[in-house]
Amino acid sequence: MTGVIVAPAVRDLSVLASQVAEWLRERIPGAQDLRVVDLTYPRGAGQSHETILFDAVWNEAGQARRRGLVVRIKPTKHTVYQDDMFEAQYRLMQVLHADGRVRVAQPLWFEDDPALLGAPFFVMEKLIGRVAVSVPPYAEQGWVAEASPAERARLWENGVRQLGAVQSVPLSSVGFLARPEAGPDGFDQEWDRWTRYLAWISQQQSWPFLEAVRDRLRERWPANRPSGLVWGDARIGNMLVDEDFRIIAVMDWEQPSLGGALHDLAWWLVLSDRMHSAAPGRPHLAGMGTREETIALWGEVTGVSTADIEWYEAFAAFKLVCLSVRMLRLKGRPIPAEGPGGPLSDMIVQKLDLAWPPP
Repeated sequence: MTGVIVAPAVRDLSVLASQVAEWLRERIPGAQDLRVVDLTYPRGAGQSHETILFDAVWNEAGQARRRGLVVRIKPTKHTVYQDDMFEAQYRLMQVLHADGRVRVAQPLWFEDDPALLGAPFFVMEKLIGRVAVSVPPYAEQGWVAEASPAERARLWENGVRQLGAVQSVPLSSVGFLARPEAGPDGFDQEWDRWTRYLAWISQQQSWPFLEAVRDRLRERWPANRPSGLVWGDARIGNMLVDEDFRIIAVMDWEQPSLGGALHDLAWWLVLSDRMHSAAPGRPHLAGMGTREETIALWGEVTGVSTADIEWYEAFAAFKLVCLSVRMLRLKGRPIPAEGPGGPLSDMIVQKLDLAWPPP
């Protein structure tokens, strides 16, 4: 199995098997001798939530039954995000699965009582496929790096089409994501989330560069602010892929919002720029569409104008640098006084024409 376990916490899986089996017996009528087997953590992905894959086996009416399932546990100590969206992600998955245009695993049961596992959790179906992992980077090794350009092109196109399908979801069906106290519309609410996030990570130490970026982004407020659902972590690495390089499921809906259509496209573009080359200076992975090709296909699928996309890319990079600060702190790693820096910061400076360090 590719990658290493990067979950924020791990537990005794034999104990978890007994706990979950007892809980499932009440939710699968007619199940006899139910057991939970083959528990495993995903590898190379899943740094923000504790997620465990397993199979439930039982007898029912004299027949042997087996079903692949996944339990996702709410983070309590290792919190990457400040906003609690755990129940909202489950509700959103219910809407998406019922709608069918965005492929997601079927959410099955939600448990809000923390008594059993120490935190609320939910269980969904387990789908069989592959993930383009971040650890180690999929451009360096693994099935994406080893694929042909034609196979990678199929993966890229299917991924962008599913990314575009997110914008087909009627906003009237996901009104529970609105936060009117944070602003009059979704765009303002998304801005509020991330300016609060900067304040959150600044409680122990200020970040002058990120503050300057925030101010410049506000000065250059985009004119094009289309409405739309925000997936929140839009990237190939959060898609389950079959052997034919087609998308089976879109995963990790842990920070959704009504912020607007271009936020996800920009996030995808920024991470693609970083992940589709094995290392700085190496060629772009053949078959994985360029920035311009991705923008064009997404625009064709959605019918949404991509004007001002550079602002959204700078905002996405700002979010990612903020997340880097939080992740480094959670891992106990040193953070330079000016922030993580690197290619993301360089991208922000260039796109916003920001003089940094200030003269």
